[in-house]
Amino acid sequence: MSIPLNRTILLCDIEHFGTRDDVEQAFLRRMLYDVADGTLAAADVDETSRLRADRGDSVVELIDPNVPVSGLVKVLLTETPLLLHAKNRLMADSAQMRLRIVLAAGYVAVDEKGWIGADLNHAFRLLDAEPLRKALRTTTGNSVLCVSDTVYQGVVRHGHHGVRPEEFHKVAVQTKEGPSSAWLHRAATPEQGFREDSRPTPSADPSGPGEASPAGTRIMGSQYGVTGGEVHGDLNFDLRGTERGDRK
Repeated sequence: MSIPLNRTILLCDIEHFGTRDDVEQAFLRRMLYDVADGTLAAADVDETSRLRADRGDSVVELIDPNVPVSGLVKVLLTETPLLLHAKNRLMADSAQMRLRIVLAAGYVAVDEKGWIGADLNHAFRLLDAEPLRKALRTTTGNSVLCVSDTVYQGVVRHGHHGVRPEEFHKVAVQTKEGPSSAWLHRAATPEQGFREDSRPTPSADPSGPGEASPAGTRIMGSQYGVTGGEVHGDLNFDLRGTERGDRK
C-alpha cells in the first residue's frame, strides 16, 4: 500500500444525472470536464498539480497542497457559476447541468488499485449529504458549494483572498463513526436564500438588509459511496474502474 499524502479534494457531481439518456449523459460529462478544467485553470492549477478520476456523474480531483485553497474557494464561488451559466445559456432546459461541489482536504493514498483514505470517504459523505442536495434544489443558481470543517477552520473563517466567512453556515452530518461538521455556502435565491428552514440574521453589510440563514440540519443516514448504493463496510474507492451505476 502506498503512503497517504496530503491533498486538497475537489468533488463535482451532476444533479439528476440518472434521469438523462445515454446521449445526454455523455454530453453532460463533457460539459463537466470543461467546467472542472476551466475552474482549475482559473485557480492556476496546472496539469502537474492534479489527478482526476471519472465516476460517471461526477469527477474527483486530487490537488497538490501547494495550490492555495483560498484561491480555489474564491474561484468555485465566482468563476465556476459563470462557466456553468455560459454552458447552460446555450442549452434547452432539459439539457442543462447543475452541480453539487465539495472542497475538502486530507490524506489520500494513491496506488495502482485506486485511491483510499478516511478523508476521501468523508468528502463523499458530504457530497451525498441532504443539506447539500437541498441547497441545490432550493436555489435558482446552477451550483452549490460545501467545504469541510478543515477547509473552513483553516482558510474560510479567516476571510483570505476575498472569501467571506459570513456567507457560510454550519451543518451537522451524522455518520456511522459519529457526528461530523461541514460548512455550506448560502445558495441565494431572489427572495432570501433558502426557501425552507430559514431564519433571519443580520447582514454582513450594516447598510444592507438582513439576509436569511438556514438553520443547521442533522442527517441521520448511512454512508453512500462513489460506486452507488449503501456501504456498510470499510470503504475502498477504486477510481480506476468503469463508471459506476447511477445512484440517483
